[in-house]
Amino acid sequence: MSTIAITKENIDSTIKENSIVILDCWADWCGPCKTFGPIFEDASAKHDDVIFGKINTEQEKEIAANFGIRSIPTIIAFREQIPVFMQAGALPAESFEELLGKIKELDMDSVREEVAKREAEMKQKASK
Repeated sequence: MSTIAITKENIDSTIKENSIVILDCWADWCGPCKTFGPIFEDASAKHDDVIFGKINTEQEKEIAANFGIRSIPTIIAFREQIPVFMQAGALPAESFEELLGKIKELDMDSVREEVAKREAEMKQKASK
């Protein structure tokens, strides 16, 4: 599967309707983005069970701001609509493949429990 362009019109549905979504935040002028782009494209061809989306931060400034993007490329991963990874910097192909494997292996019951625990802690702190 090839990558899809992510816009403010399709970002929510892309994340909601797919089990694993990997986003590449990039810009035309970014050298490391140009290096990472082919690695991202190659991975998209190998992993049919993953949606690979590209966010052009120059055109989609609202999305970039919502994610707090300060450096590009930035990779963001969602598994079952939960953000599970976000990191700035281009990854070599081997590291990106390793990351994809780890995302697929996540125990999502444990992840949901951890998210619920943190949300409860935040509510408790806010009520004090």
